[in-house]
Amino acid sequence: MYDLLKKLCDIVGPSGFEQDVLRSILEEVKDTADEWKVDALGNLIVTRKGTNPEYPSLLLAAHTDEVGFVVKKIENNGLIRFEKVGGHDDRILLSQPVKIKTNKSIIRGVTGTLSAHYVKWDDPNRVNSHRELYIDIGVDSVEEAAELGIKPGLPISYGTELNYLAEGSNRVSGKSLDDRAGCAVMIQLLKTLNANDEHGDIHFAFTVQEEVGLRGASVVANEVNPDFALAIDTTPTSDTGDVLMTNTRKLGQGPCLKVMDKSQIAHPLITGLLEDLAANYEIPLQPEVFMGIGTDAGAIHMTGSGIVTGGISIPSRYTHAPLEVVDLKDLENTVELTRQFIFSLNSIKGKTFLDT
Repeated sequence: MYDLLKKLCDIVGPSGFEQDVLRSILEEVKDTADEWKVDALGNLIVTRKGTNPEYPSLLLAAHTDEVGFVVKKIENNGLIRFEKVGGHDDRILLSQPVKIKTNKSIIRGVTGTLSAHYVKWDDPNRVNSHRELYIDIGVDSVEEAAELGIKPGLPISYGTELNYLAEGSNRVSGKSLDDRAGCAVMIQLLKTLNANDEHGDIHFAFTVQEEVGLRGASVVANEVNPDFALAIDTTPTSDTGDVLMTNTRKLGQGPCLKVMDKSQIAHPLITGLLEDLAANYEIPLQPEVFMGIGTDAGAIHMTGSGIVTGGISIPSRYTHAPLEVVDLKDLENTVELTRQFIFSLNSIKGKTFLDT
């Protein structure tokens, strides 16, 4: 799992610029897919045909994009102004490594900051807007930047890379774990399915532009028209003791069962089945009631006449930061829980909201 996750996370792929991520995913799954396609928005939809035509169809979704930036302007001195893509906290933008993807190569840079020696002449409590900041790539002019292939419109990601934390730990840190962790889970899950497994059609949707409004997912369900859907994403933990924390979502204590967030109230048919499966197969599971996020499920469940939709969340610390942290055991448990969900989906076929 680590090698796959590192391969995905280290790619530059903010919303709208996910091509390299999608190419990497397709390379991993094309030999195990019965069908695959890339739709007009960029979503990669990989299908495994059902082994039993009586079983319901399922859409699984994980988003490929990450929060990032776009080159906005190159100043005369070679410094780069940028625009944000997705939800950032401006307080953590100072002095961060970044990577800019050009048509030629990856250019490394750093977001500038005042030296601590200037603080006595500044207001230390002021938070700089990203519009006041710049990226330094080590050149002194527009011309030098252009020679490196830098121009307005290029995608930028944080320049951090995935690594293990303490030696022997299951925990890793890096950028874009939201939601390359979910993508890795779906890839691993797809590879574990075999011809003897009984299930309906399964559509693995690796979606785009989730971080800017669930845009990719808003069209996916229309394309495949599934009976049921499940979004696999990350969720911020609340286990570090900070003042806003409730200690209800903990790293290493298993996947979180989506109950409610700002985009969706999960369908009780899905939550009930996942709860039963976790208990039966002794998979640790944590309830998630957190209004600070939304997932692809928020767009999927309102498609057409409505789709029975739920969500599984991988606990993550420091989400949307240059270094997020997940526990690989939580990813493995997410794979197993989703696998059992696929095989048990027929048990809720034909049931409605009133059967819960």
